[in-house]
Amino acid sequence: MTTHARQTVAFGPRLVATATGRLSAGLLVRPSPAIERATPLIGEPGAVYERAREQHEVLRTTLEYFGVKTTAIEPTGDDPYETSVADAAVVFEDGAALMRLSSLARRAEADRIETHFASLDVPLAGHIAAPGLLDGTDVLLAGKTAFVGAGSRGNDLGRNGFAALARAHGYRVVEVRLAPGVRALQTVAGALSSDTLVVEAEKLDVDAFAGFRTIALETGEGQGAGVLVLDERHVIADLRFGSAIGTIRRAGITVEAIDLYEFAKIGLTPSMLMVPLRRD
Repeated sequence: MTTHARQTVAFGPRLVATATGRLSAGLLVRPSPAIERATPLIGEPGAVYERAREQHEVLRTTLEYFGVKTTAIEPTGDDPYETSVADAAVVFEDGAALMRLSSLARRAEADRIETHFASLDVPLAGHIAAPGLLDGTDVLLAGKTAFVGAGSRGNDLGRNGFAALARAHGYRVVEVRLAPGVRALQTVAGALSSDTLVVEAEKLDVDAFAGFRTIALETGEGQGAGVLVLDERHVIADLRFGSAIGTIRRAGITVEAIDLYEFAKIGLTPSMLMVPLRRD
């Protein structure tokens, strides 16, 4: 269920050449006051808008410090999770694939992101068409493999449509079964390099990662797997997950730890807060 337009962008800009390569540009959506209406995770207080804005700006300036050109746009909808911009698109080397979000309230976000892509010289590589459903944070790229989470969100039409599109871009596609209650693949798994993943093993089917080195996190620290890759073996992580950060660092990975607690409260990870636009 995918419209594929790769032939029209074959001579376009080089975007995400390597899934975990050096990040040089990214798109973010700032949080809105609606974030305070998001349902917090069990045992967590609600998110505080002003703190979320401050922490989001720290994320943006950290990215800029490491040479990433950021485009941070204001939210235009009224959904608490609009700042999870990675739900809206997945970017390949020659264009972006627009998702069809599983939340009806967020369905228009992909169209709004498409408008910004046009101004950023990011062509389209395809989109998930109705009635297919898939959120971008249920996709994890590592090496030339596209892992696609199968849990409570999305449907087979959306996953199969994305799989066809990813294969057309040279990716092997592997479906990963998620445990009940897991919001998205990127909340329990992350890429650290082209051949190394970090996961909370109890929350997904680890057999899906055969051929990759996997670093297992302690139970309850799974959200610490949702790192944002700056380069091979160099990531941004939420400092609230200290045990996860220690485990990742002991594996020889450089970790930049920043406070993103207001987003962690509602189940959002660093990887969910940005769409990588260019990687070398």
